[in-house]
Amino acid sequence: MSTVLLPPVAPDVLADAVEQLSARLRKKLDAAISGCADRPSAMADGAVEVRFGEDATVTLRPGPSGTVTNAEQAVCTCLLAPRCLHRAAVLGAAPIAGGEGDAGAGDDSGTGRAAGSGTASDTGAWPEEAAPPAPEAEVAATAVSPAALTAAQVLAATALWDAAAEALSAGVTAGGAVVQAELLRAAHTARLAGLPRAEAAALRVVRSLRAARERSGGQRLADLTGAFRELLAGAALLASGVAGTDAAGSARRVYEQGGSLRVYGLCREPVLSATGYGGVTTHLVGSDGAGYTVSDVRPGGLARVKGAGSTSVALGGAVLDHAGLARGGLRIVGATVSADGRLGAGRGVSATPLRGVDWFEDPAAALFARPVQEAMAAVLADGAPEAGGPGSTPPGLLGCDVEVIGAAGDSVVVRVADGGPLLRLCPAHPHPELPHAANLRRIAGHPGLVLRVLGRPDLDRAATLRPLAVGPVPGASATLRLPDAWKGRADLGYDRLQGEHFPREAAGPAACGPVTAGPDPLAEAPLWRVRRLLETGVAGGRRAVAEAGRGTDADLLSARLTRAELRGAAHLAQALTTEAGRRPRDTFGRLTDPSADAYARAWLASAVHLAATERSLVAASWS
Repeated sequence: MSTVLLPPVAPDVLADAVEQLSARLRKKLDAAISGCADRPSAMADGAVEVRFGEDATVTLRPGPSGTVTNAEQAVCTCLLAPRCLHRAAVLGAAPIAGGEGDAGAGDDSGTGRAAGSGTASDTGAWPEEAAPPAPEAEVAATAVSPAALTAAQVLAATALWDAAAEALSAGVTAGGAVVQAELLRAAHTARLAGLPRAEAAALRVVRSLRAARERSGGQRLADLTGAFRELLAGAALLASGVAGTDAAGSARRVYEQGGSLRVYGLCREPVLSATGYGGVTTHLVGSDGAGYTVSDVRPGGLARVKGAGSTSVALGGAVLDHAGLARGGLRIVGATVSADGRLGAGRGVSATPLRGVDWFEDPAAALFARPVQEAMAAVLADGAPEAGGPGSTPPGLLGCDVEVIGAAGDSVVVRVADGGPLLRLCPAHPHPELPHAANLRRIAGHPGLVLRVLGRPDLDRAATLRPLAVGPVPGASATLRLPDAWKGRADLGYDRLQGEHFPREAAGPAACGPVTAGPDPLAEAPLWRVRRLLETGVAGGRRAVAEAGRGTDADLLSARLTRAELRGAAHLAQALTTEAGRRPRDTFGRLTDPSADAYARAWLASAVHLAATERSLVAASWS
């Protein structure tokens, strides 16, 4: 048995359970949660029981949604219930419900995209710092000017900032269940105040904290660092009172009337979230060059990812599946479109199939005709790889013709046609059961091969593209030879390239040796030292940053950054270490300023500056 049997628990239910514990029991909570691992057992009526010896049994009875949403659904038989350690421990061991597709969050990550991370590396189209979309809830939109935040929203954002600052100050090592519960309480308050984007950011931090403390293999410290940066930056903006309601986000995805559309498939992309969501996103381009997507992402994990690529498209009675739509088209009447280009499936929407277009035909051909530097500048201007929307090019996607140079580690080094820059092609998703990596390895074994690539730029790595699909270059001899049924493109997350798909003119695996990738300004700059300092703070808390600021290491950090003309980074890093070590005490040894506010602001300033500097270096690597 394991805690995977436990149903999701609403954040406020867990926060209330922890708040009811005495100070003595709170100190024992983390150990009690760890002790729940092998105790859950499923009951015939759908409930889950966790036994603590002979005298205490905790029973969770989720509601129709499968989630524990109120205190009455979690009961314990011990004498101290409901203010008992057993009940709080079981609730703390269960997954956290909510925030799984906040439309207002603009999705990422994260993979981010870092996320963090929002990066796409962990979740495909939606990194953990940008979770996958929930089932659609369409809302008619009207054009209005963003109003100012209410006093209740500002107060909620201030409380969220305070909780996030304390969690950052504690770090992973001290960020146990009590710290997480305070953050969950603030997240729930933000939700009630109408700040769904802030709530989603807080829940991502809590989930990442849990994964880091459990040493989950899929959790990266860089992702948690990005999640903290996103949460603190958003809370600070909202708490300042100067932000409009657009910064609060929307609890439901907002769709506008799009009229009649003709859209054509570009490719399919598997979506696999670290929180158990799986499915597919099909990328489309309109007759006017605008970008759109149709998504089918729901709970189910890897098994659902594999099957979703050929499931029917739930859009206006269309008879196509996602595989057919990726190589076909639709005429949509009464279309509804969200701000990020996602097509809705409302009652008034009808769709009929159209013949698809090849990548060398308009409107798809325009994606590959744009100079790569110009296309990358447009992606960076959007602010995130998922950005975009109706009237823009396909959100975050970049197309170009390249020539394969060879393999460099887990990536493929290619040169953009007509004397363009060297790029690294990396798997859009690293999961071994998805064919991304295997397809790239086969491509790397054919230096001299020219191909057309459509992918998502990795904004966290220099000159790196994560391809979603590839196709032949018109008029080239040493290019791909794809089956007619594939309509001139291979979806790297679903189709598998074979030997017969490659020309004889391109060299085989025996002729391919290791190659050297192009210059990496991120690796060459000493900014990694700032990144390590920030991640040290996330891992070990304020005390670890203060320790890092003592001795020769701090002087070396400042000197290296100054010599590299990164004086702003040096100043902010110095301010961070100074503030981390500033703990004034009175004559009795008590802290006179226990607040983590100033420390969190110093950390956030350095983190935002680092992200902006790295983004500039990434942009330069594409020139």
